[in-house]
Amino acid sequence: MPSPITADCLAEIGKIADHGFFTREGGVSTGIYAGLNCGAGSRDELAAVLENRARVARHLGAGAESLLTCHQVHSADAVIVTEPWEIGQNPKADAMVTRVPGLVLGALAADCAPILFADPEARVVGAAHAGWKGALTGVLEATVAAMVQLGAKPGRIRAALGPCIGPEAYEVGPEFEERFLAAGAENARFFRRPTPEARPRFDLPGYVLARLERLGLDTVENATACTYGDETRLFSYRRATHRGEPDYGRQVSAIVLL
Repeated sequence: MPSPITADCLAEIGKIADHGFFTREGGVSTGIYAGLNCGAGSRDELAAVLENRARVARHLGAGAESLLTCHQVHSADAVIVTEPWEIGQNPKADAMVTRVPGLVLGALAADCAPILFADPEARVVGAAHAGWKGALTGVLEATVAAMVQLGAKPGRIRAALGPCIGPEAYEVGPEFEERFLAAGAENARFFRRPTPEARPRFDLPGYVLARLERLGLDTVENATACTYGDETRLFSYRRATHRGEPDYGRQVSAIVLL
C-alpha cells in the first residue's frame, strides 16, 4: 500500500486535514510506470492509473472519485474547487484550493515541485504544482491569494514542499539563468556551476522555499527529496529523458479537509 512522505507542520493538524507526498511505492502499474503512477496523462494503462489514484484517496479516507488533479500547464493559475470533476474535465491550472471537506486536492509531479497548504483555523487547504515557470510567474502567490478569498490568512497558513528535482541534477542553459536574473539580481544565488566551463545548475527547491518565505506564512517546511536521484521511490521526467525512455510516471501530492 502507499507509504507517503509527510510534513510535520501538516501532520500536527491531523484532526483538521490529512495529507501525503505520495511516492511510487504501493501501486499496481508495471514497466517504466512501476508502482503508484497517478498520471492519467501518461501512456500507462488507464485501469492501473485509476486503481493507483483510488489507493491514494483511500489512504486519505476518501472515495476514489474525490481525488482531483488539474490539467497542469505550468501556469500561475489557481482555481477554487467546490465539487469534484471527471478525469478529462479537469481545468487548466496549476493550483487548487478548497474549504469543502472530502475533496482531495492533488498536484502531479515528476521533477517539478509540489506544495501543500493549510490554514487550520479557516479550514482551507491548497495544493500547487510549481515547475520553474510557474514558480517564477507566481503560482505560489496565486495559491495563497485564492486561499485568502476563502477566509484564510497568510499568517496562519502552513506550507510544505515535497519531492522535486534537486540542484545537483537540474542542469539548465544560460538563457534559463538569464530569465531569472532579469526578474531579480538576487536570483543569482539559486544558480551554480560545478566548474567555470559547466552549464549552470538551478536550485528549484531553494527558489520555491524562498518565494514561500516572502509570503509571510506561519510555517514553511522542506519535506523534499530529489526525484532524479531516488529512482526506487520517485518518478523523474529528466531521468527518463536521459535514458531515452518513451514516457514517465507521475507521483501525486495530496491534501484533504476532514
